[in-house]
Amino acid sequence: MAKIAYFDCFSGASGDMIIGSLLDAGLDLEVLRKGLAGLDFHGYKLTAEKVVRSGITATKFDVVMDEEEHEHHHETSHHHHRGLTEILNIINTGQIPDNVKIKSSEIFRKLGTIEAGIHGVPLEEVHFHELGAIDTIVDIVGTVLALETLKIEKVYSSPLAVGNGTVKTAHGVLPVPAPATLQILADAGVPIVNAPPSENPPGELLTPTGAVLITSFAKGYQQPNIKVEKTGYGAGNKQFLTWPNVVRVWIGEETTGVSDDGLVLLETNIDDMNPQIYGYLMEKLFAEKAADVWFTPIQMKKNRPAIMLSVLAPAALETKLTEIIMRETSTLGIRSRPVSRHMAQREIIEFDSSLGRAKAKIKRFGKDIIAVSPEYDDCRRLALEHNLPLSEVSRIVESEARRYLNEHNRP
Repeated sequence: MAKIAYFDCFSGASGDMIIGSLLDAGLDLEVLRKGLAGLDFHGYKLTAEKVVRSGITATKFDVVMDEEEHEHHHETSHHHHRGLTEILNIINTGQIPDNVKIKSSEIFRKLGTIEAGIHGVPLEEVHFHELGAIDTIVDIVGTVLALETLKIEKVYSSPLAVGNGTVKTAHGVLPVPAPATLQILADAGVPIVNAPPSENPPGELLTPTGAVLITSFAKGYQQPNIKVEKTGYGAGNKQFLTWPNVVRVWIGEETTGVSDDGLVLLETNIDDMNPQIYGYLMEKLFAEKAADVWFTPIQMKKNRPAIMLSVLAPAALETKLTEIIMRETSTLGIRSRPVSRHMAQREIIEFDSSLGRAKAKIKRFGKDIIAVSPEYDDCRRLALEHNLPLSEVSRIVESEARRYLNEHNRP
């Protein structure tokens, strides 16, 4: 089962709040320090302390500038901003994993492109005010490193709280959400919520960095099916009267049950097409990541024999697969409906049987093994090698696979 993280952003999000929540959930600050030390920029230190926000204990993560660096930054801040090229160079020449470089660079490019569009200048001429600051590089690369370190395979998020009122920026006073934040949300199609309640002072809850981090990782904006193992709270700078200004993260395993992956079933009836096309169509649909494709013989009007094409697929692929069916077949219309499914847990083991190396598929429900199915291709190969009936080879491999599971304490 996949290890997942769910960010509950009921009070918005910023880069330091996201990292704070992951530290609170068990990420080692020293591991984060060592990871970021692989980047060729200095003059800062990382701190994390426990604070209280409206009765909730949370971790406050901070990037503290060294005094000498702070004075230098203050003296040069009016004429020196790190541009996108310089930031990408720092990331790509750093001693950090390649996948962290790729994801961090992608996030910075997204943020840079949005800033360029808002201010109407070419990408290379964007002055990254906050974006060029050390703390933003730490927030973005640090979050990517943190999720990698914790071996998070999927990320989900709640709808995002944006705040209200106005915010002071380098470009003056702007309405909340700031233009960059709003554009990030629009590009990702993110649902938003109003917060905090009116008795609290207005202000920005969701920063551009927080928005671009959540939207770059989130697979969906709803609470997933999860067996929660750890939780963490990351504190923001603001303290509200009756509202905990924190990001909450849940970390655990994605559970089985009704799947939340948003499946659709596409169907159409065809009675006037060259049958050779069906095989090609099936290959093409599977190549585009359809979950399943099948053909059902049916009778249509005037008793014509026909085929009903059925395609099960993630909802995100509906448009692409519909276009393939329209282009490759003679159909004039396709039915579509959302479906859900119950999933058994599946894994494949490979072991040395008495006949040779073989794989078997294990089907589980809860902690129980429901079935052990030897891999057909392996059994076929072993049957030919040993000149034995395929059914006998399958029986031997299944029996020895069960013994292998018992011996390795995998009930």
